[in-house]
Amino acid sequence: MAYQTLQQEYLQIPIVTRAYTTACVLTTAAVQLEIITPFQLYFNPDLILRNYQVWRLITNFLFFGPVGFNFLFNMIFLYRYCRMLEEGSFRGRTADFVFMFLFGGLLMTIFGTFVNLVFLGQAFTIMLVYVWSRRNPNVRMNFFGLLNFQAPFLPWVLMGFSLLLGNSIIVDLLGIAVGHVYFFLEDVFPNQPGGGRWLRTPSIIKMLFDTPEEDANYNPLPEERPGGFAWGEGQRLGG
Repeated sequence: MAYQTLQQEYLQIPIVTRAYTTACVLTTAAVQLEIITPFQLYFNPDLILRNYQVWRLITNFLFFGPVGFNFLFNMIFLYRYCRMLEEGSFRGRTADFVFMFLFGGLLMTIFGTFVNLVFLGQAFTIMLVYVWSRRNPNVRMNFFGLLNFQAPFLPWVLMGFSLLLGNSIIVDLLGIAVGHVYFFLEDVFPNQPGGGRWLRTPSIIKMLFDTPEEDANYNPLPEERPGGFAWGEGQRLGG
């Protein structure tokens, strides 16, 4: 009975969030069980171009390090904000969400080549958090019960927290930069005088991922409750 309930809950997670978080967990489990090693996963342009190890373009986004606090912290934020985006501003627009993944991943891969980053999963998580925070500017956040701020400051708070943990902020800055590029091209520039839409989801992606009907019994994760897990609760101003 518990298994069926767990399975039902798992299948209610929207498809892109479910696929990405599952891939991250399975990749980490495979490393922990010594089925594979991080050396087979990390981003290396030379190995990709010369040895045709093209899987590294994807696997470097799936490994967040060994199981521990840093891994759990990243998984919670990845799952939470990826799901809220998919059930919020990307509701019914799976193809556009997949295109955002591809666009963000491509941009990070290009930038990552110049700053010598070998794993980009954390930067990708920050990108998702950034886009969500800019699309929900009126949500008030509470981080660890210590800080109160509005959603657009969340990526910067996470960067500060990462710095306190002794991590390099280059990863966070990359995620913020790519998130800002996407947000500007998708949400800001089209609404400017003389602006237009530069980002258009290819028709083949729409054909593969968009569905004509939506499940009437589908229960989305409330976007106005962004914190959760005691990492930072939020509510809309005036709500």
